[in-house]
Amino acid sequence: MTTITSASTTTGTMTTPAGATTPTGATPDPSAGTHPSAARRVTGGAAGSTEVPPARRATAGGAGPASATESARAAESASATAPTGEPATAPGTGISADAPGIPSATPATPATPTTCATEAPSSTPSAPPTSPAPTGPASATPHDPCTHGFLPERPPVRSMIGTWTRLDAMARAAAVAPDREAAVALVERARRAGELSALRQRVSRLSLRNAEAAAMRIAVIAVSCGWCGLDPQAPAAREVADEAFLDLWAAIAHRIDHDQFVALPTLALHNWVPERKPRRHIPIDQLARTEVLVPIVRWAPEGQPLSRLDRLMLAATRLEAHGIWLFRLAETLAGRSPDDSSTPTALRRLVRVQHALRAQLLAEATDLTAAPATPQQRAVLGALAEQGALEPPVLQAAEAVLGIGGRRMGEGRRQLLRRHLPAQHRAWLSAMDRHCAPVRTLAHRGGPDAAVYREAQESLIALRRTYTALVQAAARPAAPPLPAAA
Repeated sequence: MTTITSASTTTGTMTTPAGATTPTGATPDPSAGTHPSAARRVTGGAAGSTEVPPARRATAGGAGPASATESARAAESASATAPTGEPATAPGTGISADAPGIPSATPATPATPTTCATEAPSSTPSAPPTSPAPTGPASATPHDPCTHGFLPERPPVRSMIGTWTRLDAMARAAAVAPDREAAVALVERARRAGELSALRQRVSRLSLRNAEAAAMRIAVIAVSCGWCGLDPQAPAAREVADEAFLDLWAAIAHRIDHDQFVALPTLALHNWVPERKPRRHIPIDQLARTEVLVPIVRWAPEGQPLSRLDRLMLAATRLEAHGIWLFRLAETLAGRSPDDSSTPTALRRLVRVQHALRAQLLAEATDLTAAPATPQQRAVLGALAEQGALEPPVLQAAEAVLGIGGRRMGEGRRQLLRRHLPAQHRAWLSAMDRHCAPVRTLAHRGGPDAAVYREAQESLIALRRTYTALVQAAARPAAPPLPAAA
């Protein structure tokens, strides 16, 4: 039995990390590394001729390490005799020595300075050093309504922390106040306690998501007090509303870059969350369609059924979740020619989506009609309707594509309704106005394609009328209770 080990001499000036010495100018043996197979016991002379690679036969015979030239020639002859397409493997293993994840047996050598895409020398003008991207709202990706419509990207904040819990409690108390005077008294009490000024000083520290949560609570307080039509920065507003509350309102509006946020999109889309904590990979529109939603701020007292105002806001949230397909069809129709073969197909799908949205509203109407209502809640609905603040964003998207709603609207009326949306949503609707203009020319044509376009318009008109009837049912006085049986 013959024992073969890697030779070790004291001749030379270069020592490998494994402890084996190599003459000066010679290339270290690739197999002489830290692997346990560097020294291997081989049984029989025939095994030695098959197991030991040709590049190490001089070492195995006890003649000392081969020179650099002999090692190179032996390696070339070994690679020449190996079958084509099979990588060289380390002795005694079936894994390629160059396979990813396998540490190399040769010692690491200092890298030669080279010009590459990731590490470019400072003298190369074509490859400037990269700086990390800035973080914050300014570096956020552009809004894509095809992803989740106009719903928030993540579920809204359920409860605020720190000093902002005072705003949370104030909004919940104002929502269930019996009248406007009681809601205004809550705001004045918070001003005298210094809570509003303390919150005003902390607005700049809020993240964008928490600022949107604070905006929803500000909107609840404003409509409860009858201030939904005010401009917080207007001098005339100081004569009507509390000055400290207006300062907080204006600071929140500046933080989220949205002045007219006291409307249905904020009150509904940022006020309903899934009852159970969702998994992160589920889209927000799917959560709103499939999960049980609960309000963050209830317009009905705790322990009582949801009010009509709660039911209306829930119906608007569900409508936006089911309307995600309308946003995607709007992107499909944008820029299409009316003579394109795909245009009537997309319009037919748009008709089916609008019919499904109308059926969704009709299903919500049953629960809304049976829900209780108070005079204060009906006053809130009346104030929002008077300001045009009850328009669902998904209906505005359909109007931007088809150019018509329940009635023809001028440009001023259209912008009046859109002022309650964030700037990025208004920009998307304005882009749809321009890009879908060629499709709207079907209204002046004849033929089957024009008939499909008119059918899409009629389905949108029916959808608007159904939503208007739902709002009217929510604002209708509650039916008196039935008299008890004798």
